[in-house]
Amino acid sequence: MEARGIENAGTSPFYGVHAPVFTPSGIAAFGRDRASTKQVWSAREGYPGDPDYREFYRDIGYDLDHDYIHPYIAGDIRVDTGIKYHRITGPTSWKEYYHPDVAAERAAQHAGDFLHKRIAHIEYLESTMETSPVVVAPFDAELFGHWWFEGPQWLDYVIRKAAYDQDVLELITPTAYLNRHPVHQTAIPASSTWGHKGYFQTWINNNTEWIYPQLHECAHRMEKLAMKNSKGRVAALTKRALNQCMRELLLAQSSDWPFIINSGTSVEYAERRVKDHVARFHYLANAIAKKDIKEKYLLAIEQMDNIFPDIDYKIFL
Repeated sequence: MEARGIENAGTSPFYGVHAPVFTPSGIAAFGRDRASTKQVWSAREGYPGDPDYREFYRDIGYDLDHDYIHPYIAGDIRVDTGIKYHRITGPTSWKEYYHPDVAAERAAQHAGDFLHKRIAHIEYLESTMETSPVVVAPFDAELFGHWWFEGPQWLDYVIRKAAYDQDVLELITPTAYLNRHPVHQTAIPASSTWGHKGYFQTWINNNTEWIYPQLHECAHRMEKLAMKNSKGRVAALTKRALNQCMRELLLAQSSDWPFIINSGTSVEYAERRVKDHVARFHYLANAIAKKDIKEKYLLAIEQMDNIFPDIDYKIFL
């Protein structure tokens, strides 16, 4: 979890994020190591922003003349093709050509640098701790190969160098670590996210606060619908409508929509998605309450939002 969740736990963790804590329910919480994260995730302070790495924001779909690229794209709308000729170069719009061999060498150098710093960190921690320290370095999978084209190469080098070039640290899963070191402090972690500053600000702010009263209203209504239809025989059409209500609620609750609104990209689309799912939910809930379900309209909604084919509204009980 985010470092803030461990550091601000109800009982102050003796070893900070470098040892897990058990919650009262028995779940082990591992805190993310900030230094490891920043080196790999940050485009400004970390490895992905190196001038020799491939530039994500330049693509022949936009760089080449329209007459040339037109036969290879659908319609007249320019799109990313995935073919990118340039390297990051620097903070200006002028970019030099990308050289894969140079970028691969930089990935190897950065892998060595990452391991060197983790080893130094672990050696220091071992001198101050009575248990084996753990450095947790989780990342969003989309970083590797997407935002950071050389990310998979870097990861490959890190794993190989960790296996062959040193004997201080060991790559290990949280479960394997717990099997080896089963005794830890008990504490209740604080609420936290991977969002900005470790709080919920990315999702709950002045631009998105209108969403949550609607979601709470739908959730309470879904609970009542589930309770009312929890016993006895439920007609097949009603059951379909109840399951679709559940789908609409889950889709409306998606954290993607406030995230997109907060980031300022495709705001109208994200706002419409929330409103559409909420509207479809209430339409179906009203139809169920009035026992006036129109199958053709239900079918149309099912076809539009067909996620979770095996969903069961009774989960909401």
